[in-house]
Amino acid sequence: MVQEKIIEMLAETTDVDASEITADTKFADLGIDSLDITEMTMDLEDEFGITLEMNPELNTVGKLVAAVEALVDEA
Repeated sequence: MVQEKIIEMLAETTDVDASEITADTKFADLGIDSLDITEMTMDLEDEFGITLEMNPELNTVGKLVAAVEALVDEA
């Protein structure tokens, strides 16, 4: 569920088809900038009721999914 939501958000933000976005996709490869990441972070926090701190290590879809899932599990 988390991965699907993140991919959906990325597909809406970029011109990349959701079927082309995988866990290994890097945000930089999608043309996502820091403003886009900030907006997506806020949307994810609202969607899942979590507080997410972005950091440079969360640079792929899979890493972001894992971080969000871990926070959802804690909630």
